[in-house]
Amino acid sequence: MINLKQKVIILSPKDNVATALTDLKAGDTLELAVGGHKKVIKLGADVPFGHKLSLSRIELGSPVVKYGEVIGISTALIEPDDYVHIHNIASARGRGDLEGGAK
Repeated sequence: MINLKQKVIILSPKDNVATALTDLKAGDTLELAVGGHKKVIKLGADVPFGHKLSLSRIELGSPVVKYGEVIGISTALIEPDDYVHIHNIASARGRGDLEGGAK
């Protein structure tokens, strides 16, 4: 069950992104439980409802993980607390140009 006061959801302890359950504003501070540890996030940009924010640093070319699965590859360095969307990730699923597709 989701607590209605909860502003983001993390679906797997493997995830390096969280999903916004409401519109979030730059400067918002969130206290999260990530893999049993408390983490404080201070957003550097607005994150619209349903979109993603980074829980950790994601290097250029590294996997973006949501649902415990790779959903894309970073196309730029993504810092913790960044907005994660099509401007800094590319899909890795069903792509013939990536050997073996997403792993």
